[in-house]
Amino acid sequence: MSEELQVTDEKKHKVLNNFIESDGRIKSMPAQLKKRLIILEHIIKGLEAGQSYPEPKINKHIKQFHDDFATIRREFIMHQFMTRDKGYYELNPRELWLI
Repeated sequence: MSEELQVTDEKKHKVLNNFIESDGRIKSMPAQLKKRLIILEHIIKGLEAGQSYPEPKINKHIKQFHDDFATIRREFIMHQFMTRDKGYYELNPRELWLI
């Protein structure tokens, strides 16, 4: 993990307060990568390691937070939170995440 992407718990809390509504939905996705990764990490916390998820189930999970599930799903892959194989998604080990 690069030094510039390391974030304190205080910073994470601040970002979540700024970008997450009281009902848990995302107000808007941050443009800054560091903040965006914090939001992605927040969304992915509801998924279990070692479990394989079909794409519709991932979409449903993401929709709880934001309507643009396709973009967020792609970002999960791009930033190594998840892997995809034949329409099924699985969490990567935390040490592979880019946060």
